[in-house]
Amino acid sequence: MELYYERRGEGPRLLFCNGSGANLETSAPIVDAFAARFDVLAHDQRGLGKTGGTGPFSMAEYAADALALLDALGWYTTRLIGVSFGGMVAQEMAVTWPERVSRLALLCTSPGGGGGGSYPLHELAALSDEERATRYPTLLDTRFTPAWLAAHPSDRAMVEMVAERRRAPASPAAAEGAAAQLEARRGHDVYDRLPRISCPTLVACGRYDGIAPPENSQAIAAQVPRAELRTYDGGHAFFFQDPTVVPEVLDWLAE
Repeated sequence: MELYYERRGEGPRLLFCNGSGANLETSAPIVDAFAARFDVLAHDQRGLGKTGGTGPFSMAEYAADALALLDALGWYTTRLIGVSFGGMVAQEMAVTWPERVSRLALLCTSPGGGGGGSYPLHELAALSDEERATRYPTLLDTRFTPAWLAAHPSDRAMVEMVAERRRAPASPAAAEGAAAQLEARRGHDVYDRLPRISCPTLVACGRYDGIAPPENSQAIAAQVPRAELRTYDGGHAFFFQDPTVVPEVLDWLAE
């Protein structure tokens, strides 16, 4: 299987791992933000974007893909950032090959097992469109009730943007790739192996995240020997909601 990847920017090496259902096209804004200060390597994960593949896949396979990409480019060590599902991939990679990661940032993610899992998004598939539309906003941010959204236009615009993206028809291959990610996510559990991570680690979360609750980030930080926990004002997309996040994460990764 061939992985589609892109490199952007100049500076220290940084491998970026995407969230559930995301690809390089949909993640361009955040990848570009990191490319302002880093040589960013990012790829479309199995079955998504321009990378093929038919599931089922394991989290170990997603992590092995990331490692193979490093090997192909001659990157023995790298800084590593993972967002949501990408944070799970990043954890799997860092516990399996700790010597390959020099600095690790984990955003809005979960360790699984005794540290807690992220919300089972695969269960949303069984709901009607109306039920999903009602349930998803408070998963994205636990404050996002109808009353809250009516009073906060910027948050309402974000929910509408996410809803529109979720309603957009996906190709059969993309739908299969997204489903394979959700299945791998369902079995994710690195909690007992987290002490193997040897590099400085930033664990960042949103205090109103209904998908990866802040307690899960607290559990990661408690298990990783050199971890720092930061909690921000937002939900699962706190890095868009709180303007301090991206500059702080950039500064931390650059240390």
